[in-house]
Amino acid sequence: MRIAVPAETEGNETRVAVTPDIVKRLIGLGADVAIQKGAGKNSGVTDADYEAAGATLAASAADAFNGADVVLGVRRPVASSLAGVAKGAAVISIMDPDGHEAELAQLAAAGVSAFAMELMPRITRAQVMDVLSSQANIAGYRSVIDGAAEYGRALPMMMTAAGTVPAARIFIMGVGVAGLQAIATARRMGAIVTATDVRPATKEQVESLGAKFLAVEDEEFAQAQTAGGYAKEMSREYQAKQAALTAAHIAKQDIVIATALIPGRPAPRLITADMVKSMRAGSVIIDLAVERGGNCELAKPGEIVVSENGVKIVGHLNVPGRLAATSSGLYAKNLLSFLETMVDKDKKALAINWDDELVKATLLTRDGAVVHPNFQPKS
Repeated sequence: MRIAVPAETEGNETRVAVTPDIVKRLIGLGADVAIQKGAGKNSGVTDADYEAAGATLAASAADAFNGADVVLGVRRPVASSLAGVAKGAAVISIMDPDGHEAELAQLAAAGVSAFAMELMPRITRAQVMDVLSSQANIAGYRSVIDGAAEYGRALPMMMTAAGTVPAARIFIMGVGVAGLQAIATARRMGAIVTATDVRPATKEQVESLGAKFLAVEDEEFAQAQTAGGYAKEMSREYQAKQAALTAAHIAKQDIVIATALIPGRPAPRLITADMVKSMRAGSVIIDLAVERGGNCELAKPGEIVVSENGVKIVGHLNVPGRLAATSSGLYAKNLLSFLETMVDKDKKALAINWDDELVKATLLTRDGAVVHPNFQPKS
């Protein structure tokens, strides 16, 4: 069994799919691991580190892919680069399938079995494979660090002989994994933290971390969570009520961190231009949803925008990649845990159980066709 790990080609991708400690685990499964030279450079991993762990270095992605039974990546690979992989090879990465029907068709035509890690079901046995959670956790932490850096003032209250420095007020919008980590981090740094979410189950979580919960708690709020634990898209009426509640609150905040995402849909618009105008000069908005359209009306992907009234709106791309070494380590463990379910430990060979619920949930292409029911070609 040959496993290939290419260097990522997307400009802002600093993560790598496999770390040296995971190389050792893969070799223990009976695999030969080929890693493209320089793949770990942006994550602080040298080629020598990989060689010491037992991997073989490949001069190019094509060399790494040659004869590969498994391809492990961070981002969806370009289908044309997979020409040398074995027939039916498993290609596992973050596939970003929404709106990319042409790219999925190309993967199908390449004859590979493509698996999307972000479609992993949220069930107990798959927790260790949940890439959305592992990466969102890092994004939530980093959002507070970025917010503090852009704010330019201290976060905790400080009582000094020269006077008292008031604690910064931080508002978290969206209390998933990223939001919860942002709350915990902001609290550890001494800020006064409030948070909001449309899911009723998050209220107790917010309060358990020492933050204050803010939401319109009506009948729709009580039904605002899917069976899988994700937020539902709320009605226009509820959104209007929630916006009215948060508008006055945002005006008093020093840092606002927006994390709200709905799977398969554009990010909900939570912060309007008028809300930004109500904030004080020097305040900061961190929009973690900017790659999906943004929670803030004024956010721009990959840019820090300064509004007319002096508010910074931060739209960093690939926030987990801003802590590449940490996020790569977690992602590599997600991949390993999933791949272990596909390997025959005795024969030390790839043996995918096509009836496994994890496989069914994540499989996009097989035998030359797009097979996932949510991404069938439009006729």
